Amino acid sequence: MILQTGMRTDIPAFYSEWFMNRIREGYVFVRNPYHMEQVTRYEINPEVIDLIAFCSKNPSPMMPHIERLKEYGQYWFVTITPYGKELEPNVPSKADVIKYFKKLSDMVGIHSMGWRYDPILINSKYTVNYHITAFERMAKQLSGYTETCIISFVDLYEKVKINAPEILAVAIEEQITIAKAFSEIGKSYAITIKGCHENKELARYGIDMSGCLNQAVYEKALGISLNLPKKKSQRDCNCFFGTDIGAYNSCGHFCRYCYANANVQSVKRNMMHHNPNSPFLIGGSLPNDKICNAHQYSYADGQLSLF
Repeated sequence: MILQTGMRTDIPAFYSEWFMNRIREGYVFVRNPYHMEQVTRYEINPEVIDLIAFCSKNPSPMMPHIERLKEYGQYWFVTITPYGKELEPNVPSKADVIKYFKKLSDMVGIHSMGWRYDPILINSKYTVNYHITAFERMAKQLSGYTETCIISFVDLYEKVKINAPEILAVAIEEQITIAKAFSEIGKSYAITIKGCHENKELARYGIDMSGCLNQAVYEKALGISLNLPKKKSQRDCNCFFGTDIGAYNSCGHFCRYCYANANVQSVKRNMMHHNPNSPFLIGGSLPNDKICNAHQYSYADGQLSLF
């Protein structure tokens, strides 16, 4: 089973103590975000969890626990963008995140590290040329610590339109210019550029559209082959996301382009109800909860991967 932690919130940055408590106690309760009374219990142990996938803009709070997590396979996406505090109010400095990235890569291995440069948005400050210059500067620093960079262009979800109405869609001509430049830069630093849920036509310009979390990515991180079940991706791609144990409206970075937070007030309210000792990320048991046990099993087939 693939345990996903990063599609709804940044657990390493804000909830590392809670997560390690769940590791120690061996289970977690997850609310269905659309039917809150439906709760699923997931066991957390290496017999059924093949790999834990993290996605973070600040992995440093989780890094002291990496040794404890080594009995699980790991794959880390660390997001590093060129934006300032006006768009990413609580994200640490780029220099610090790059430093964390390098240290984490040394700890878990280059095959377990992916860099996310997303979402890409364009405005009067963050022009196409600005992105190309910033990307090359970062790629030079991260070369040798990752083999993959995931890019995507901003999606204008309703939440984004409300929280950042000045953000506009990136024109296809701008996407092509960026794709071409990033692809060439990536080749210079041995970093494959992958597109996340992007226009598949970008493959013509050197972007790998095979999926950012597909079976090959997991197998390369684990060093073994997997028998993944047939499970339709949440997006039109080859990715297999696994089960997410996070919660929406709980990420304290407050990035203005975020699709997972409705507004700052709801996040602050939820974070006040976080208890690191609770099996729930936010809050606790409620009278009408209907708890069911997840059907879990290992996907490992025991064969060494080609990687």
